[in-house]
Amino acid sequence: MTQGELAINRPQIDGQDRVRPLRTVPRLSVVVPAYNEVGTIAEVVRRVRDVRIEKEIIIVDDGSTDGTRKVLELLASEHANPEQPSQIASPSDNLRVFFQSKNCGKGAALRRGFEEARGEIVIIQDADLELDPQEYSKLIEPIERGAADVVYGSRFLQRPRAAIPFVYLLGNKLLTQTSNVCTGMRLTDVWTGYKAFRRAVLQNIKLRENRFGFEPEVTAKLAKAGYRVCEVPVSYECRSRDEGKKIGWKDAVRGMWCTLRYSMFL
Repeated sequence: MTQGELAINRPQIDGQDRVRPLRTVPRLSVVVPAYNEVGTIAEVVRRVRDVRIEKEIIIVDDGSTDGTRKVLELLASEHANPEQPSQIASPSDNLRVFFQSKNCGKGAALRRGFEEARGEIVIIQDADLELDPQEYSKLIEPIERGAADVVYGSRFLQRPRAAIPFVYLLGNKLLTQTSNVCTGMRLTDVWTGYKAFRRAVLQNIKLRENRFGFEPEVTAKLAKAGYRVCEVPVSYECRSRDEGKKIGWKDAVRGMWCTLRYSMFL
């Protein structure tokens, strides 16, 4: 084990006082891209830690400038590894934090997190409070029973939409329907922040987008590769731009371009 690496599990003793074999990988890797989320990141980490599923938590700070990094340093460890200044780790609950040297975007942060992930299943957790980590079980269940390779947590299945501003709802519907036409899928929420993957799927797809274009890019490439994608309903508490929501109309325009580009050309 190289310096800076963490042991995923310790030996467990069964009822006959025999050491059970160590799992080589955790059941779940939770990848959290974070940029300027000083007001929410500690609570997000607490909620993810509270989920009663064997997991590792991988946080990628994408060049935050608002104090998020200091919060993460306190959460993970008192000291950074002097040999790896871009990484700190907490052995108590398999929390690892990685720091990007500058802000590159959600897609770039996710790629870094995917590279570090060691779990059987990888799930994306945004660093805000819009989505509930207690719903991980429903997201990973179709994958674990062999019914899907990827699961999207849809905000628009079996849920009232009144809490979502009309402009966001309209933009999401337009982008999702465009994606469905281009990919042949029948999804209700391509831009959901909750996506769960078999780790092997991510290892087989080459991702390029640095910002929110990740969402249509990964959907198009999953469709082209023939992976099984299903949706499950998730709860959602939409926050406003004043509360820190970062996606905007420029990302919607880029998203439309990415949908066409990766579905039809790449």
